[in-house]
Amino acid sequence: MAMGIQAHLVSTSNEIPGYRIVRPMGIVRGITVRSRSVIGNIGAALQTLVGGNISIYTELCEKAREEAFELMLQHAAEHGANAVVAMRYDANDVAEGVTEVLAYGTAVQVEPIR
Repeated sequence: MAMGIQAHLVSTSNEIPGYRIVRPMGIVRGITVRSRSVIGNIGAALQTLVGGNISIYTELCEKAREEAFELMLQHAAEHGANAVVAMRYDANDVAEGVTEVLAYGTAVQVEPIR
């Protein structure tokens, strides 16, 4: 986790319960681009024959989201923020088998409400 920003200080809403925003710091983002390997595609194709959760792709997606999230936290910390609000994910195909995952939000400085 990026220094200065704890997981409980990231919210998809515009506020963090128990904290007051004292300074907005602007939009921050983390982006990663991932591709599926040939072996991963073969394994996923076999899993589709059986049906259910395609764990190879689930793992790939989770790793991509985690990396994008961590990069967003680093970007926020570089701006001097200690929290992120209005956090979102977005994903787009860049090319066949290549996906971009973006984590973004508004970096803020917060302090506990007394």
